[in-house]
Amino acid sequence: LSAGVCCCCAALRPRYKRLVDNIFPEDPKDGLVKADMEKLTFYAVSAPEKLDRIGAYLAERLSRDVVRHRYGYVLIAMEALDQLLMACHSQSIKPFVESFLHMVAKLLESGEPKLQILGTNSFVKFANIEEDTPSYHRRYDFFVSRFSAMCHSCDPDPEIQNGIRIAGIRGIQGVVRKAVNDELRATIWEPQHMDKIVPSLLFNMHKIEDVDSRIGPPSSPAAGVKEENPSVLAENCFRELLGRATYGNMNNAVRPVFAHLDHHRLWDPNEFAVSCFKIIMYSIQAQYSHHVIQEILGHLDVRKRDSPRVRAGIIQVLLEAVAIAAKGSIGPTVLEVFNTLLKHLRISVDFELGDRRSSAGSATLSTSSKESDERIVQNAIIQTIGFFGSNLPDYQRSEIMMFIMSKVPVLGATSKSLDPSNLGDLGTRRIQIMLLRSLLMVTSGYKGTTISNALPAPFLDPLLSPSLMEDSELRQLVLEILHNLIDRHDNRAKLRGIRIIPDVSDLKIKRDKISRQDVSFMKKHGQQLYRHIYLGCKEEDNVQKNFELLFTSLALTTIELANEEVVIDLIRLAIALQDIAIINEDNLPMFNRCGVMALVAAYLNFLSQMIAVPAFCQHVSKVIETRSVEAAYFLPETIFKDKCDLPKSLEKDEKDLFFLTNKIAESLGGSGYNVERLSVPYVPQVTDEDRLSRRKSIVDTVSIQVDILSGAGGTEDKVDNTEEITFEALKKAIDNNGLEEQEKEKRRLVIEKFQKAPFEEIAAQCETKANLLHDRLAQILELTIRPPPSPSGTMTITAGHAHYHSVPVYEMKFPDLCVY
Repeated sequence: LSAGVCCCCAALRPRYKRLVDNIFPEDPKDGLVKADMEKLTFYAVSAPEKLDRIGAYLAERLSRDVVRHRYGYVLIAMEALDQLLMACHSQSIKPFVESFLHMVAKLLESGEPKLQILGTNSFVKFANIEEDTPSYHRRYDFFVSRFSAMCHSCDPDPEIQNGIRIAGIRGIQGVVRKAVNDELRATIWEPQHMDKIVPSLLFNMHKIEDVDSRIGPPSSPAAGVKEENPSVLAENCFRELLGRATYGNMNNAVRPVFAHLDHHRLWDPNEFAVSCFKIIMYSIQAQYSHHVIQEILGHLDVRKRDSPRVRAGIIQVLLEAVAIAAKGSIGPTVLEVFNTLLKHLRISVDFELGDRRSSAGSATLSTSSKESDERIVQNAIIQTIGFFGSNLPDYQRSEIMMFIMSKVPVLGATSKSLDPSNLGDLGTRRIQIMLLRSLLMVTSGYKGTTISNALPAPFLDPLLSPSLMEDSELRQLVLEILHNLIDRHDNRAKLRGIRIIPDVSDLKIKRDKISRQDVSFMKKHGQQLYRHIYLGCKEEDNVQKNFELLFTSLALTTIELANEEVVIDLIRLAIALQDIAIINEDNLPMFNRCGVMALVAAYLNFLSQMIAVPAFCQHVSKVIETRSVEAAYFLPETIFKDKCDLPKSLEKDEKDLFFLTNKIAESLGGSGYNVERLSVPYVPQVTDEDRLSRRKSIVDTVSIQVDILSGAGGTEDKVDNTEEITFEALKKAIDNNGLEEQEKEKRRLVIEKFQKAPFEEIAAQCETKANLLHDRLAQILELTIRPPPSPSGTMTITAGHAHYHSVPVYEMKFPDLCVY
């Protein structure tokens, strides 16, 4: 009777419950009853409105079985749920999904590893299903938290621990896929979720022993065994996460990486940090690379007070990121990168000098270690600046060159430079050297179409500043930078080392015809280059490398920028350098004097073969042969040996050992060169900085004396008015007169011409204009000009100790018309 009653009660139960009960066998070991499962599936597809009730009933049974530890039935229930989920795609599946996720959550909350893995597998299958309509109310907060916790499993059994971690990673991967595919995918990128997902993946990635798989772009695992490795699986998931990131949520995905590296102190050593950011840079879309670089720069600012090795580790990461980003899109962060790096360069120098001052008088190992660590930071910054700059296109590289040069603390440019006021001489020198080293790396490989593009005036003037000539190493860096910018045909390697080249044609020098723009550049700025070389040869602390670089500078100028006029100027410069060594007004050591003589010999030998004038080549060869016999210390192969016997004095009367101006003029004049200017000795131009700098001025006196004699009658007295006019006095006079802007510009150009143009050119132009002015005033104003037997006034210009000819100045009623 009881059995009959039970049968009647069973018959009265809803059909969906009977179908669900039938899929469970009496013995769970037999597994899911397939025939009854097919009936349940057909019923669910035929009556989709019943799906929510089927799901609720299955969830009820599963909860009961979990509590009773009947895990066999739990497995059957989850298998049935999976099959129903895969078979049913309709609007009514939404309530069923809620029941499904509720059951998955029950499994994940259990303490049984098998059930946690079972729930994860079911969730992953669900994540791969594409739903027809979005779900606006569903959230995955619980699953993010639970899967992240599983990634940090510390089960004592290694196999169980490994299995739970793999399940956690696969669960996170499923959440990411499902959330990104949904319409409300933005929720997964919220900081509270990323702060759990990203550290969980990095925690497992850090356990990897073979880091080679993370060096390059994304790649698929080589074998299925690697899929069971939590490290490899976490890396693949991390790549997928970053690959799905967009413009608005990129920063939320990257910032937790910094927090993880800080918390676990992974900046020193930084191998894992470097590998992480390589993954990031290769995984994200190229146009978002600048976001990552900005985040690294921001974190460097945050950690600016940390130990040098931590900062060096962050900078090394920045270098790797920039190396990858430079191949794609850098974005608007170019100047920001350099500005931040230069700021940290200054901070590092401050720390280094501060440690040195605090340890003055007590040489401790810790202090020297800190200084060496700061050097590591500085070298890392320089490498990053150089690498980043060398990978930029030429138009951006020119801007960066200007930007870095503006930061170099040079005389007259401290307003824009890294303020050296608190650094002292040692700190200023350190900043100068490091910035010039950075600039050297940026200019490496630069190929300007014209020299004026490579060396614009706002860049050239501070680069050739006298304040950068007070140290041997600084001069070397300046010359090397010039070589990078002047050498447009890669000839520098062929000219390495100062020597007498027997046959220049063997070097296979590459050169093009001098362009009109290059000719214009040399007319405007050639005197600056000559002056820098001239003064560089007069420095007492020159070593062999300085002379080698000076020779290369002269040779490259000849190859890239020399026409007939420039050749004459270079010969005048070489003869002036020879006079430095012979006359020795600067009391140079004997090694320097012999080094200058060797430099002149090596260069004139090179120049004579480049212009191929036989008589000139013969004179140079004869002098070199005489030196090799009588004064080998005047040749580079001898003077720059480790042990070289130096002479006690240089005899000025030994004409056979010197290159003579008259012989050179005679040889070049026969080949069509205009040699008139060779008779005028080279005198370097005077700059404003020469007047203001601490260095000895190259001009002892520069004065203009004007004596005005009255021509009205014998009763008028002679007026003697002598005034010294300097650049500052002229500038002040112009400002006080309140002239119009146009007039100011004219006067500025006149002053600039007097500063930069060769003296003989100014003198000739003054004389010409004086004659023209004389004729025009006589014709137009009908003035009576009564030139005395000797000029009534003289303009005396004294440059150094050399006095040049006087220019007549006549009495006029309109002195404002006088140009000079």
